[in-house]
Amino acid sequence: MTKILTGGVAKNEVADVVRALSLPDVEVTVSSDMDAAVRLRTGQADFYLGTCHTGAGASLGVLLGLVGSSACHTFGRSVPTEEQVAALLADGKKVFGFGMDQIDRTGPVVARAIAAHTSSTPTP
Repeated sequence: MTKILTGGVAKNEVADVVRALSLPDVEVTVSSDMDAAVRLRTGQADFYLGTCHTGAGASLGVLLGLVGSSACHTFGRSVPTEEQVAALLADGKKVFGFGMDQIDRTGPVVARAIAAHTSSTPTP
C-alpha cells in the first residue's frame, strides 16, 4: 500500500482529488507538515503533496528542512506531465509542492505517476 500525505493550505482539497481517482493500493491521509515530516522519515508514509498560494514557498518549507531538499520538488504553478513526475520519482523525490490553483490539474498527474511508479517498483 502506497501512503500519500497531503498538507498545506488546500490539504483537504488535494486529498479529495486524489481519492476521487480510486487508484489501487493508494491510501491518502490529510496531515500537517510536521507530522508528515516525521512519518516520511520513519517510513510510515511514502509521499507528500503540499499546497500553498504559489506552490513554491510554504507548501514545502518544513519538509525541505526536515526531509532534505534532495527529496523535495516544487512545481510552483506549472502543471507537469506524468513523464516529468516519473523522472523525479526515479530520482528519489517523494515530496511535491504546487499551487492551490492547480490542484485539479497537478494533483491527478502526480498521484497517477506515483501509483504507476510504486506498482512497477519491486517490493524488497
